[in-house]
Amino acid sequence: MVTLFIFYIHTIAAVTAFTRRWQETGLGEGILAVGFIVLVFSVGWSISAFLLGLVLEKKGFGIWLDRDALSLLLLTLMEGGLYYLQMKRKRNSAAA
Repeated sequence: MVTLFIFYIHTIAAVTAFTRRWQETGLGEGILAVGFIVLVFSVGWSISAFLLGLVLEKKGFGIWLDRDALSLLLLTLMEGGLYYLQMKRKRNSAAA
């Protein structure tokens, strides 16, 4: 269930990024935005799964929070921080 929710969040983020970039600059930019999200998601998931594999066993903390679900949670937290810093930097450059 946790995994499904995280995939849903990423699907909504990809649709939002595509729509925003498509309306601002065009179809090509929308496709690039989705490609960037897919790239960050796939590489980030691989890295977080590797790191959690070093410290946790496969079963994790139970049925709902196995190692894969925890790696997706870690990925989502890292992505949230990354996108927060990016938006903060954009706002500061726009205000100046």
